[in-house]
Amino acid sequence: MNLADMLTYADIGQLSNIASYYDCECKRNSKHDLIQSILIKLGRRDYFEELVGHLSEADLRFLNSVVFDTRSGYSLEELTATIRQASAEKADDEKGKSQKVESPREAVARYRRSGWLFNGFTHSTKYTFQVPSDLKQRFRDVLRGRLEERLQSSEEPEAYRDEQGLISADMLLFLKYVEGQEVELNAEGFMYRRYQQQLMSSLHIQESLISKGAWRFGYGRSCTEYPDRFALLYDYAYARQWIREAGTRLILTDRGKEFLDEGKEESVLQVFRFWLRLYKGAVPNLSSLVYWISKCAKDWVTTESLYESLGWLIRPFYYDTPQAILDQRILRMLMHLGMLRIGEGEQSGTVIRMTVLGHKAAEACLHIGDNEDFLH
Repeated sequence: MNLADMLTYADIGQLSNIASYYDCECKRNSKHDLIQSILIKLGRRDYFEELVGHLSEADLRFLNSVVFDTRSGYSLEELTATIRQASAEKADDEKGKSQKVESPREAVARYRRSGWLFNGFTHSTKYTFQVPSDLKQRFRDVLRGRLEERLQSSEEPEAYRDEQGLISADMLLFLKYVEGQEVELNAEGFMYRRYQQQLMSSLHIQESLISKGAWRFGYGRSCTEYPDRFALLYDYAYARQWIREAGTRLILTDRGKEFLDEGKEESVLQVFRFWLRLYKGAVPNLSSLVYWISKCAKDWVTTESLYESLGWLIRPFYYDTPQAILDQRILRMLMHLGMLRIGEGEQSGTVIRMTVLGHKAAEACLHIGDNEDFLH
């Protein structure tokens, strides 16, 4: 539903609260006047841009989360959890200060007064909350303009890395390696390093093996022992049930053999959707970040300016800083998926540009729900 529809269903009490929030001049006992005055005020582009411009980063992080969420409604518990996550940094900064920190429930009440949240209007949805569809789109448009302001464009670098098609090709090489070798697993269930080295030498993209004692968790089932790109290949093949860990051996399953016999490469978009699910525990707003990178990197831009633009949307994950998450967990993995080119400029430093496939995948982020099965 759009804002106009939700205002029509709202009771006069909430309408009056929204009108007061925006200092609307109207008859407070007339539902028609209340609705018209609110729509006129929020319908002004300059006013809406000014409104978004005065929001705190915690508010922007929260709204960014809900406008990229495909769910039609949210429970109070879901909203408060999202608000708590979005405002964690603010709460840390204000911890120990005398000023009162707004609670998540108080934030929900404020969002209701401002017209961003409405209760459902049927018996089955009255305890859920919804965000007007047109406000979602307008928020994305305004935020996009704000993010683009800090970008620094660059000339095309003399050389850049472009790995389009290689992740799917290496998936086949990995499965063929497992089929043709007796791959032994150690006591922890991972491939011995000699097998990893042999496999790496046969792939299009080779990675350094993980050093002992390195801090690794949160980015998939096998990220603790395997380098990032190969860990994605391994976890995907395991989830597809193409490979199986049988005691001390890694074997190709019947499903894996059928896939190889078909002679087809796996869709990169399928691997991309799996990657979103795999990394969302560490980077909950990964879908929206990919979308914004796509909008910001239509042409060559510096990664330094991209971080200045998007860094505030990225939360640290244990020892991973927002900068490291952007560079290593997002940009580098998008490159491995063939969705981003990375180059080096003499004056600009590291620069990036989204590929056509990357733009297609980013648009799909608007329609991928958190609970959607990547296999369908």
